Amino acid sequence: MEHSKPLVTLFGLDFNQSTVLMSTIAALIVFVIARAGAKVVTNQNTTAPSGMQNFMEWVIEFVRNTIASTMSLKQGERYIVLGLTLLMFIFVSNMLGLPLAIVSDHELWWKSPTADPHVTLTLSVTVILLTQIFGIKEHGIGGWISSYLKPQSWMLPLNLIEQFANTLTLGLRLFGNIYAGEVLLGLLAASVHSGFLAMIGAAIPMLVWQAFSIFVGTIQSFVFLILTMVYIAHRVSHDH
Repeated sequence: MEHSKPLVTLFGLDFNQSTVLMSTIAALIVFVIARAGAKVVTNQNTTAPSGMQNFMEWVIEFVRNTIASTMSLKQGERYIVLGLTLLMFIFVSNMLGLPLAIVSDHELWWKSPTADPHVTLTLSVTVILLTQIFGIKEHGIGGWISSYLKPQSWMLPLNLIEQFANTLTLGLRLFGNIYAGEVLLGLLAASVHSGFLAMIGAAIPMLVWQAFSIFVGTIQSFVFLILTMVYIAHRVSHDH
């Protein structure tokens, strides 16, 4: 079922209030989880980790191992916080729209913020810009510019196109997977109102698709993380 967007215009720009709201909620959830894990460590009187600390240590170690698969761990240590933030924010964002959708006056308010291309493309543009900044910090302006002239100077247009393509594919891959999942869940939910038999027929597919959407949302969080680290490694590598 198609719903309108709750738009508000500020300074001549249209803002989707639902996207702003859900992105804020996702950020707050990530902050609360991270804060809870840090608080446990601060207040812990014993050496044995437990509960939230175990969870946060597992996530950090997972990010560290992911980074280590793309670059040397010594070089990659500085990017752990970035990787952890991206992984947790995208995962939480992907999950928010799965349990329910809240509609008010035919306007969709509760959804996954990553089902909006503005969010995913903003994330991808930010990542690509950061890779350029990291490349400049690692090699200097001259080294960064020369990296676009390798292996031959005539490769410059192709290397620039590659950065543009990386931006699009990184953002649209995430958006496409999450949006498609929510659309199908919406169609299955709408069929519930078509009658008792339709409700019974849609119940099992809806549960199966929700489980699959959780899997897809988790995988897409990991894919975004590892591609981010691959792009960073490509920019900061000394043999590039």
